[in-house]
Amino acid sequence: PHTPPPAPAAPEMLGQASAMQEVFRAIGRLSASHATVLITGESGSGKELVARALHRHSPRAGGPFIAINTAAIPKDLLESELFGHERGAFTGAQALRRGHFEQAEGGTLFLDEIGDMPLELQTRLLRVLSDGHFYRVGGHSPIQARARVIAATHQSLEQRVASGSFRADLFHRLNVIRLRLPPLRERREDIAALAQHFLHTSARQLGVQAKRLSPAALRHLEGFHFPGNVRQLENICHWLTVMAPATAIEAKDLPPEVLHAPPAPETPAPADADADTGNGANASAAWERALHAQAAQLLAQGQPHVWEQLMRRAEAQLLRAALASTQGRRIEAAQRLGIGRNTLTRKLQELGLDGG
Repeated sequence: PHTPPPAPAAPEMLGQASAMQEVFRAIGRLSASHATVLITGESGSGKELVARALHRHSPRAGGPFIAINTAAIPKDLLESELFGHERGAFTGAQALRRGHFEQAEGGTLFLDEIGDMPLELQTRLLRVLSDGHFYRVGGHSPIQARARVIAATHQSLEQRVASGSFRADLFHRLNVIRLRLPPLRERREDIAALAQHFLHTSARQLGVQAKRLSPAALRHLEGFHFPGNVRQLENICHWLTVMAPATAIEAKDLPPEVLHAPPAPETPAPADADADTGNGANASAAWERALHAQAAQLLAQGQPHVWEQLMRRAEAQLLRAALASTQGRRIEAAQRLGIGRNTLTRKLQELGLDGG
C-alpha cells in the first residue's frame, strides 16, 4: 500500500531521528481519520504538539482545538470543566456554562494526563465515547458529543488498569490508535537542530541577537540525559539566551545541571556485526548483552516503565523483520512469528507501524 508522506511538523517537532520520522508518518496516515488516538511519552516530550499536529492535519482542522490537563484541575471541578453545568446545578453556578466537550464541537478535545482522571469521571467519559452523548451537570437533556478525543499520558495505563486505578474498558476505548513519542535521549541527533530553533525563538522574543553553540557546548548537550526532554532543552536555551556572556556559547556557559551532570551512558547499538560472520551463537549472545546493558542503563537512570519501553521496541523490531522477510505479506509474517494475523495487525496499530 502507498504510504503517505510524513506530515509537516511544527518547528518544535523537528526531527530526523527514525523514531520521530515514524511519528510524522503516523500523523500523515491519520490525516483522514476521526479515530481516537492515545499518545504516550514522558513529560516534556511534546505530546500536546503531536495532538495539535493530528488536529491540524485532520478533517476537523477548521474546528477548535481544546486542551485540558486532567491532572491540573481539582476533582470537584473537573466534571463541570468537561461537561459544563446548568444554572443552579450547584452553589455558585449562577449561569449555564458550556464544558470543553461542547466548546470542542466540530474539532478536537485533547485530554492530557488521562491516567490521573478520577475513576468516577472515567465512567462518564466511557459513556460519552460509547453512547456519543453526555449531560451537563444538573442537566436532563442529552447533548451530542461532536468532538474527536485525543488522550495522552506519561504513565503506563496497562499498569494502572492492573492496579485498579484505571478502567480496562475505557483503556480499550482510548487505545484505538497509539502513538509513542520518544524521549529526547533516544533522538540525540535532533538536539542540534532543536537547540538552534529554541535559541532563535528566545532571541526573537527578547529582541536580542541569536546566540550559537560552540562544538564543545553542543557535545555537552548531546551527552546530557535530559530527564525533562524537549521542554528542558527549550528552557536551557532560553536561560542561555539571557545568561551566556557572548554570542558564541562555550561549554563553561552551560547551566550547572548540564555542566556537572555525569555523562549519559551510550545506548548500545544493535548487535548486527556478528550476524554477518554466520556465527549465530555470537549474534544471539551479543543481542542479549545489548538488551541487558540497555535495561541496566534505563533502570540506573530511574526511568519509569522500563518493561513497557523495551517490550515495545522489541516487538517493533520483530514485526519489521518479519514483514521485511515476507515482502510485507502479513499472513505469512504472522505465521513465521507464530502469532495470529489479528494479533499482528493490532500490534502494528498499537506501535504506529500500520501503513494501512
